[in-house]
Amino acid sequence: MNTQQTAKIDELLKTARELARQYRELTGKPLGITGEVAEFEAARLLGLQLAPARQDGYDATETAGSITRRLQIKGRCLAPGANRGQRIGTIQSNKPWDAVLLVILDLEYRATAIWEADREPILKALAVPGSKARNERGALSIAKFKQIGTLRWSSNASV
Repeated sequence: MNTQQTAKIDELLKTARELARQYRELTGKPLGITGEVAEFEAARLLGLQLAPARQDGYDATETAGSITRRLQIKGRCLAPGANRGQRIGTIQSNKPWDAVLLVILDLEYRATAIWEADREPILKALAVPGSKARNERGALSIAKFKQIGTLRWSSNASV
């Protein structure tokens, strides 16, 4: 994606964020743009290359030297003080990927933090018996994801 495309997308997302914020205020429901915003923000803030739409298993790649990693990107919009037991979207454990990024967005749909967890710790966490959401749907809680992951980016030091 070139600089001109990034600037255009950023402008479009400003409008989408405002519409989503107003929609949530009026209905109490999310508009459903969290995933797309999270992908764009992760790519912009971490210098990732977004994968084509409907890429099997991952949303972006990151290249360091000769190593390219495939990343699933999950987004969650959280109010200040929100319950950390909330779950992130389904992690596709049977698809090709190397790590998962969790982009935390505020109620204005701005990134506040990006957490990363590698494949092996995620698969181990998903395999722990006792939770249908975790075991059958591949959904970890935000708290568990942070426990097994590392903070990659933060808008402030209080995350």
